[in-house]
Amino acid sequence: MPVLPLDELQFTEKDSLTGKINTLPALHPRNKTDRSFVVYKPLPGTEDPALVEEFLERARFIAHDLDWLLALPHDKFWCQVIFDESLQKCLDSYLHHAPRQFDTRTDLPAEVKELEKHLHRNVFLSFLRMSTHKESKDHFITPSVFGEILYNNFLFDIPKILDLCVLFGKGNGSLLQKMIGNIFTQQSSYFNDLDETMPTILQVFSNILCTCGLQGEEASGSPQKLEEWVRMTPKGLPLQELKDIVLYICDSCITLFAFLDIFPSACQTFQKHDFCFRLAAFYEMVIPELESAIKKRHPENSRVLSDLWRRLSHSRKKMVEMFHMVVHQLCLQPILESSCDNIQAYIEEFLQIFTSVLQETRFLRDYDDLFPLADDVSLLQQASSVLDETRTSYILQAVESAWDKTGRRRKMVQGPPVYETTTRAVTVPSASERMEHFEERDHLECAGAAAAPVTPVSGVELDSLISQVKDLLPDLGEGFVLACLEEYNYNVEHVINNLLEDKLGASVQMLDRTMPRPVKPDPTPLVTSRCNIFQDDEFDVFSKDMVDVSRIQKGKRSDKVTTKSLLNDKRLVQEQRERYNQYSVIIEEVPEVNGDRLFSQEDYEDEYDDTYDGNQVGANDADSDDELISRRPFTIPQVLRPKEEEEREEEEDEEEAMEDREVTKDHFIQDPAVLRERAEARRMTFLARKGQKSDNSVAVTGVAKGRGQSRETVQERRKKEASKGTRANHNRRAMADRKRNKGMIPS
Repeated sequence: MPVLPLDELQFTEKDSLTGKINTLPALHPRNKTDRSFVVYKPLPGTEDPALVEEFLERARFIAHDLDWLLALPHDKFWCQVIFDESLQKCLDSYLHHAPRQFDTRTDLPAEVKELEKHLHRNVFLSFLRMSTHKESKDHFITPSVFGEILYNNFLFDIPKILDLCVLFGKGNGSLLQKMIGNIFTQQSSYFNDLDETMPTILQVFSNILCTCGLQGEEASGSPQKLEEWVRMTPKGLPLQELKDIVLYICDSCITLFAFLDIFPSACQTFQKHDFCFRLAAFYEMVIPELESAIKKRHPENSRVLSDLWRRLSHSRKKMVEMFHMVVHQLCLQPILESSCDNIQAYIEEFLQIFTSVLQETRFLRDYDDLFPLADDVSLLQQASSVLDETRTSYILQAVESAWDKTGRRRKMVQGPPVYETTTRAVTVPSASERMEHFEERDHLECAGAAAAPVTPVSGVELDSLISQVKDLLPDLGEGFVLACLEEYNYNVEHVINNLLEDKLGASVQMLDRTMPRPVKPDPTPLVTSRCNIFQDDEFDVFSKDMVDVSRIQKGKRSDKVTTKSLLNDKRLVQEQRERYNQYSVIIEEVPEVNGDRLFSQEDYEDEYDDTYDGNQVGANDADSDDELISRRPFTIPQVLRPKEEEEREEEEDEEEAMEDREVTKDHFIQDPAVLRERAEARRMTFLARKGQKSDNSVAVTGVAKGRGQSRETVQERRKKEASKGTRANHNRRAMADRKRNKGMIPS
């Protein structure tokens, strides 16, 4: 008896109310098990134990439920998949929130890693079983019905397929190719969905251009209005916004590349919307601006800028590879597989694609660096004898011009590529080596950027790197190894690999491989020839091998000098005692030895003049006027003094006597009136000497109130009132009026 597919099978069920036996199809909601699947939530960025525990519990639930789902029989599995909405929400949430391979994550505990690995495997196996219409000879679904089930129940759509490619493409490429190929084969409507999705995919490029302020008419498809506000360039964007743009580009490029790599048949649909030209134009406008923005950014966070540069370089490579993938799938691969009669259309498509992107010099240079265009043109020349040499030479000249405009050196090629043809089948060499070179060049460019500074290696670390290379290649000189390390950013693995495969760069290819290491110059040549005030002193370590360390005091001395120690120190007294003892000795006669006779100093000497010894020279001389004046000043006799001067001196003497008597009195508190009179008298005297006119305080005071004031008193009061603001307490009159107006002072 032939086995029926699942869509034709039926099962019987007894009605609990009527007792009748009902026949139902195998794919029926009643055949579904009631089970609630929880949605997936990503691991929180913080290391909070409570949040980590919550994630582990939720992930365990999902993993356990998927284990149960995968263990179901064929009919139960498909009923659960088709009619259980919670299952679809759970799977969609994992595709949406699961971490991508390019996400930066901290070190996770072993338990979390193991659970994530288990959950990742279960989700992939669930989608793999959902994409398989035939599990065995006895369990299968009719292919046409299978396609309708997938499409009508939204088990797969284009966004889900893109997420599946980026999540499970690495390591599961072959299974994923069969899985997606089976989906598109059994349901051709997905090609229409992909065609309708392409404007949305291309809109991603336009959104990024608009965010960066680089939107153009060729990118937007419609002219830009004059009154539209133009945003700032990427150089003026905040760091967080710049980071979001780079991450968005990286996510988009990796996702599209993963999809085209898994399902190359989609290249035809992509190119229908002029994907190659749009991609090259986007590359030319955005990539240089973002690179310049990262390089010229202040080193506010070097780790973040270095990560942005790495992601942008990875996105660049993926865009170039996507362009090459489309060209290879649409043009080169058909040429390799077709006969000579059917290749002319593919050659025309190839020339048309590259002619449209000749103006994108930066993209053209990077593409030629990764996939040399001369190799592709050589393939076309071998495949067709009627190739248009004018167009091909024009394209090659444009590539050369692109290298000249960008100021970059082209990678040295060992020799022209050789293509062996057998029955018109041409083989193309692999481009894996070019991929590695492109990544190395990105690292070198990143090393020169301010966003990702590379610390030069020196000292013991540099000697260790040189020794690692020489252990494998002992015939190389240290100078040549050092040059190779500098060329490849001190990466020992790249240096050894390029040396073994003979793929060194042009800058080190021509160097002598036995070149010795250059002698390092003396970093301090002035130290050996210095000459200053400390030359050859007792602590000059440059001229002496041994220094008296006991003379060097570090920190405070332990023997503190106190007043008592100074008083007890009698060393100075002892030193001066002998000197002052000599002053107390008076010698009347000093005997001198002159032969055998002693004589005194008072003995007569012929050379001594004693004429004036008995006379008092100058004793009776009269004193000079100068000596008298110096002893006592000259005083005019009283009888010769004028009367006025005598009276003035008497008054001064009386005043001095009064002041002396006042001073001698011991007043605890002096009379304030007397103090004011003295101060006023001193002030008046001072003003009189200066020639200033004193203020007429008496006139200002005036007479008692009610008797009338004189004209002079009124004028003085007016002057005093007007000049209040010229001294201290400015505007006190105005402030007093203000207080009075506000009611603070009673009127």
